[in-house]
Amino acid sequence: MVQHLTLNPSGLQLLRQVNPRLMSYNIEFAEVTGGTFWKAYTPEQIDGTEEFYVEPTSEGITAMYKDLMQEYAPIDLTNPKLRYLAKSLGSAWIRVSGTWATKTYYDFDGKTDGQAPEGYLNVLTKEQWLGVLDFVKAVNGKLMVSLANCPGLHSVEEPWHPAEAEKLFGLSASYGVPIAAAEFTNEPNMMEETGFPKGYTAEHYRRDQDLFFTWLDEHYPDCLKVGPSTTGGDNIVFGKPTENGTGGVEQLVGEVANCSDLLDGTQVPLDVFSYHYYNGVSERLASVLPNGHWPADEALSEEYLEVAAKFCQTYLSLRDQYVPGAEMWVTESGDAGGGGNTWASTFMDVFRTLNELGTFATLTDGVVFHNTLAASDYGFLAREVFDPRPNYFAVLLWNQLMGNQVYDTGESIREGAHVFAHSRKDGKDGVVYLVINNSKTEETVITLPKSAALYQLSAEDIRAREMQLNGQLLTLTAENQLPDLSAETISEGEITLPPLTIAFLVL
Repeated sequence: MVQHLTLNPSGLQLLRQVNPRLMSYNIEFAEVTGGTFWKAYTPEQIDGTEEFYVEPTSEGITAMYKDLMQEYAPIDLTNPKLRYLAKSLGSAWIRVSGTWATKTYYDFDGKTDGQAPEGYLNVLTKEQWLGVLDFVKAVNGKLMVSLANCPGLHSVEEPWHPAEAEKLFGLSASYGVPIAAAEFTNEPNMMEETGFPKGYTAEHYRRDQDLFFTWLDEHYPDCLKVGPSTTGGDNIVFGKPTENGTGGVEQLVGEVANCSDLLDGTQVPLDVFSYHYYNGVSERLASVLPNGHWPADEALSEEYLEVAAKFCQTYLSLRDQYVPGAEMWVTESGDAGGGGNTWASTFMDVFRTLNELGTFATLTDGVVFHNTLAASDYGFLAREVFDPRPNYFAVLLWNQLMGNQVYDTGESIREGAHVFAHSRKDGKDGVVYLVINNSKTEETVITLPKSAALYQLSAEDIRAREMQLNGQLLTLTAENQLPDLSAETISEGEITLPPLTIAFLVL
């Protein structure tokens, strides 16, 4: 059914003021050190003409990694193209973390010769970490990390200690790029699967988180304490809902802990509540968690797009319980765990990305860390060559147009009419509307009360790897500069938004 919208900027009610760094991103520890990460899809798999399938094994997900992972060299954070594109996004939080962070040894004195000590998986050199700090400084970012907490650092019986943390925090502070926020560990509710010592329990975690945050308050009191950084658990619907349930993360990794298991009884309060949001798992993990994977033909459906809101609403009540009044951060965000779906690098995922930002801003204040900047298929930029993907240009426009004041549009979310409104980023009087037409067949008719600047996003094919702005292809120039991002001026009256298009309207 054709949707009809009448925009009324003078009648909008203010909801809240959101964090100016709402749109932020992750750089994986595995990128910084080099090592294994998710195996790249083929061009045919990205196009949807070839299936990605790995036969499951009774030995569990770890045994499948040989078919799901590949070796990558460390990311070149000095690359001028990478720095230019990252800085163009605006000031952001940069989280250097991931599952690999839990098992990384900081070899700042060069004694390991690149070989991870027993109980660790990766080695971070001093030069690599200084590269991170230089990058954060160059793009005007703020640095967030999670810490090592693995058998190489301590056993279950031996409490966590700050031997490694002192290296990371000390070098960062002395270099003039202090760590401004920290989660104790990444996705702690998966326990041993995330890299903790064998036999580690939620009780051990509570003990060790208190130890870390006590140490942090004593030595680096300006650093925000963020947590618990969970994925799954807490009755989260992880994947496509079915009559028989969805099958949670526990089907991949065994029993997972809830937020209450990790936080009840802890002595050091958090400053920020955090969680991870993915709509489900990618094709890489679909064979072992079929109910956790959404097929491509449902990636524009209302059921799929509302997952972000359901995650947020679930965690809002937990935030209110454990850190009342605090910001809430989504410290990993993407279409699918396991490196992203085959369509994550295409126009198709732009609908989910912009809908998530719009929805999150209407529900709470905080930061959304997109996973990732330039690793795997969900990265804003293609690895190594750093070519921008459709999602990059989508969030670039969001950051350039959408201000920090969020308004209630009075429009219910429905197919063809996901409508969000913010103040203007340029500080001028007026409003910016984001209208998402996710219908595959129907137009959306919009009535404007006055002339507006139109930024309309579309693509020749829903799985296209390049996106168009007002009919012009968005690619870098021959000199690797951003293309023209000018608006089209339209008069008051009716405009039609075709199926599968998105519009920013500046009034």
